[in-house]
Amino acid sequence: MGKPFPEDPMEQLWGGISAVFASWNGKRAVEYRRIEKIPDEWGTAVNVQAMVFGNMGEDSATGVAFTRNPGNGENNFYGEFLVNAQGEDVVAGIRTPAPINDYSKNAQSKHLPTLEALMPEIYKQLDGYQKRLEVHYKDMQDIEFTIEKGKLYMLQCRVGKRNGIAAVRMATEMYKEGLIDRETAIMRVGPNQLVELLLPMLDMKAEQAATPIAKGLPAGPGGAKGRVVFSTETAVEWASKGERVILVREETSPEDVDGMYMSQAILTSKGGMTSHAALVARGWGKCCIVGCGDIEIGIEHKFFKAKDGVTIHEGDWISLNGTRGLVYEGSLSLVDVDLDDNKSYKELMKLVDEVKILKVRTNADTPKDATQALRFGAEGIGLFRTEHMFYGEGSEEPLFLLRKMIVSKSETERRQALDDLFIYVKKDIKETMTIMDGHPVTIRLLDPHCMSLYRTIERNCSC
Repeated sequence: MGKPFPEDPMEQLWGGISAVFASWNGKRAVEYRRIEKIPDEWGTAVNVQAMVFGNMGEDSATGVAFTRNPGNGENNFYGEFLVNAQGEDVVAGIRTPAPINDYSKNAQSKHLPTLEALMPEIYKQLDGYQKRLEVHYKDMQDIEFTIEKGKLYMLQCRVGKRNGIAAVRMATEMYKEGLIDRETAIMRVGPNQLVELLLPMLDMKAEQAATPIAKGLPAGPGGAKGRVVFSTETAVEWASKGERVILVREETSPEDVDGMYMSQAILTSKGGMTSHAALVARGWGKCCIVGCGDIEIGIEHKFFKAKDGVTIHEGDWISLNGTRGLVYEGSLSLVDVDLDDNKSYKELMKLVDEVKILKVRTNADTPKDATQALRFGAEGIGLFRTEHMFYGEGSEEPLFLLRKMIVSKSETERRQALDDLFIYVKKDIKETMTIMDGHPVTIRLLDPHCMSLYRTIERNCSC
């Protein structure tokens, strides 16, 4: 601020209040609102209250917990804490937090004593509170707590961020538990969270043939690959040019939200499952690995060192398995997820079918698309575009014939090209109609040869 820190308590208090209000128009706050679609006119608020301190000694602590696992939706109390620390220490990733119970243990914290073991009475109180809070708010809660001199204080709770896999599981299980009704369960899962269920994963065969160069905590599911960048500015710059980037940091802070949003994934060398990177990535459904102690970042030289002496420089490709917390050198291929194995998704779709009004048809241009559409519950094809037969895999020959038809110099040449092209068109249409098995299919013919192609199909097609 360019002036000495004020000694007057009231000046400190009003300075803090003013700073909170002023932060509403800060760069990171404006960017976060843009990403999350929060109106600028809402404004912010300030709550003034007495502090409690978790850094008063070995009988004090602070922590963050979730009433259910935000990574996979399991109905288990999940959280982390630090003895003799303040809340910022937990989320900043400066120290490795300890698990609150055995369920919360991971590869980095399995050797640390749990809160349940260190302070059993405090843990029992905390566990009782989290159960009451979830029943009261009828949703998974993100809880912050502090223990000061052996006394438990509940600082705040709010609806916890979760990824798509967890959202679907929580919604269906809370419905079966009687905590929420059917309509609420359906509305609990946002469209973007359903999209997350379709997120690609690293190809299993490619992953089996590769050796991980590092392992961290699986904070965000799915797979991702991209070129390494070490700053938010570089992430935004490169991503704006169409590059796939992965932001690598020791830990992230609110100043990094723009770069995190523009990246394919986030990798941090510090922090736990409740760190800033983990929470933000989980809310956006991004692939994320945190607490990756196997890497040592050299920011000034734009590189990081991993196991076995592997050095990754800025611009190099890496691949992440966010579900298992594994980091690979190079660009591994990605594959789509099989929803047939997702029991919670099927249960949610049954609930949707019970209340839906609209019937949904799909855009599908190949037999493969049609098969996928049926698996997702489509009741027909609303648009089958014949022009999509002329690009992509196996399109070289039909595309040549299409061009031959367009540039033909006589009706005889054009009809011959159409007769040759008909074989390919009929094959795709017939296979698609067979797969749809009586469901309606709307076919849109290609403009340059619409009438000619229609007459050819009408004359020859018996499907």
